[in-house]
Amino acid sequence: MMTAPHSPNDMMIRKLESIFKLTSEEEQALQELSIQTRDIGTNQDIVRVGDQPSQCFLIVEGFTCVHKVSAEGKRQIIAIHVPGDVPDLQSLHLQVLDINISSITPCKLGFIKHTDLYQLCERYPRLAAALWRETLVHSSIFREWLLNIGQRDAYSRVAHLICEIMLRLKAVGLADGQSFEMPVTQAELADATGITPVHANRVLQALRSDGLISTHKHQVTLPDWEKIQQAGEFDPLYLHIKQEVPA
Repeated sequence: MMTAPHSPNDMMIRKLESIFKLTSEEEQALQELSIQTRDIGTNQDIVRVGDQPSQCFLIVEGFTCVHKVSAEGKRQIIAIHVPGDVPDLQSLHLQVLDINISSITPCKLGFIKHTDLYQLCERYPRLAAALWRETLVHSSIFREWLLNIGQRDAYSRVAHLICEIMLRLKAVGLADGQSFEMPVTQAELADATGITPVHANRVLQALRSDGLISTHKHQVTLPDWEKIQQAGEFDPLYLHIKQEVPA
């Protein structure tokens, strides 16, 4: 497994570089951006519906999820975020949040003041474009999730999500070939794909039996990339990563 960059600034640069060509001057500006890190545990709320944050957070280590809760208390995960993502970047322009974001694993988060981001974007318009592109990619992923939950069967939904997570981790150097860590519980996998935890367990067993995945604890390996792509009807175009196909 490849290691994470040494600083939150390195992680932010690596993520933006995966979708946008940065100049050396822009990279230096990102290196100088003030990012305050904080460690949090598993299943901790980071922001909630109704919050009016004055800062955004970058995931340096760990996984988080964006979710909504029905009046009956049922949770729907509508996004999973990995290192390099800024899940609440929309708070820069939307004063009141309409989503909950929680940690799936222990996380190291880097908090960036909105005022610092405003100043960065004013000084470097191309960085404003890069951050805008990041939010557009998040929207593209959300559209694909709607299709995944609405039109694919459970087997394809789970296969598709596994393919997506692998490529997003690979983009920031956190997948080794076709092996990566996916510390998502079966309950979280179920909430992200619109099935029950029992059904999620059966799908994972079927994927293993068919030779599409092998797992050891949280480590996932994809023995046949083409086959799992076919199983998940997975086309990486919507991720808009500069290099999509795993080595």
